[in-house]
Amino acid sequence: MNTPIATQNPPLTGIRVIDYSHFLAGPHMSRCLAAMGAEVIKVERPKAGDAGRAHGYFKDGQSGYFLQQNMGKQGLCIDLKDKRGLAMMHDLIKTADVFVENYRPGALTKLGLGYAELSKLNPRLVYCSVSAYGHTGPDSAKAGFGLIAEAKSGAMAQLGTPGEVPPLLRMPIADMYTGVHGVAAICAALIGRATSGKGQHIDLALYDCMVSMHDYAVQRYHLSGGTDLPQRTGAGQADSPIYGVFPGRDGYLVIAAQVDDAWKRLARLVGGETLAADERFAKPEGRAKNYADATRVVEGWTKERTVRECLAALDAAEVPCSAVQTIDQVLADPQIHARNMVIEQQHPVLGIVKLPNLPFRFSDCDTTPKLPAPLLGQHNRAIAASLGYSDTEIDAMTKDGVLYSETAAG
Repeated sequence: MNTPIATQNPPLTGIRVIDYSHFLAGPHMSRCLAAMGAEVIKVERPKAGDAGRAHGYFKDGQSGYFLQQNMGKQGLCIDLKDKRGLAMMHDLIKTADVFVENYRPGALTKLGLGYAELSKLNPRLVYCSVSAYGHTGPDSAKAGFGLIAEAKSGAMAQLGTPGEVPPLLRMPIADMYTGVHGVAAICAALIGRATSGKGQHIDLALYDCMVSMHDYAVQRYHLSGGTDLPQRTGAGQADSPIYGVFPGRDGYLVIAAQVDDAWKRLARLVGGETLAADERFAKPEGRAKNYADATRVVEGWTKERTVRECLAALDAAEVPCSAVQTIDQVLADPQIHARNMVIEQQHPVLGIVKLPNLPFRFSDCDTTPKLPAPLLGQHNRAIAASLGYSDTEIDAMTKDGVLYSETAAG
């Protein structure tokens, strides 16, 4: 593990973020901000908290899903329907730089937490909203999740085998991609605020982010005059061979030899100079036209070998490749450990937990999260006290349920 020597504070040190979001896109966004040094206060509703707390995998009543997306944050659990709770939230907003939410457009306005109201309390506030379709357009009032955006965006229609039901992506691409876009937009808004003195409202949509991810399909459709639609091609990519999944004797591997030089090296490996010199495959358009033949030759070679034997030969020939690894293989990968992509944290209920790290690497500061995700209401007293509330006021709000914490949080 190569952890940088921390000669500087993380880049967002001194920025206070209020995270009033749930499930994934918003919490992932604020988790990233926390890793880069921001002070993030996770605000949750009494008893249930973030809906992500009810999402598995569970151990001893704790959600691994919640632990992963909320590490590095402080926890405040408050009843915003009580006027004392809303007043405390407004006091907190006055001290904040960023507010993150991912509710349906209009929902927080009814609660007294819309951008128009909060920007009056704090004109420098950068307010980031995440929703399925954004705050404008005919679908803006509709509910939605990442799955909806992935299907509606055209991404799912390009996956799987023709004639079969398109598969689920099995990783939350829309939510995570939108969350990282939020990080970029927030950082840009904070830089802009340095000169303008004012914050602004960032309106992010899961659907927009998924449509923006198309690297090929949209321009292909328009440039062809609307005649060329991407087709599902199963384990390969017929218009850019060789690029896909191949069977070995004991598993699967991927090969990325779609550029001419890589194809020539692959061809020499699997078919000798005769295949490397075959004019049918010399250029991408030729390989696409003769896709079935090119794929058949490569597949015939991989099927005769174990995955390890294939990878050793491909690596020696400098052809980009990898095994299709299972999670246990990923977690045993020396590269992952060298990059510190699995971190250990001391959790007050579970003891030591191991979770995925974020990929940010800076030369002069360490962005490894130090704090585990908060228990529900774990930092109620400390946060309220920092806002000037007395012990008597805090005790009264705790007794009345305006401030709530799970038993283990104290």
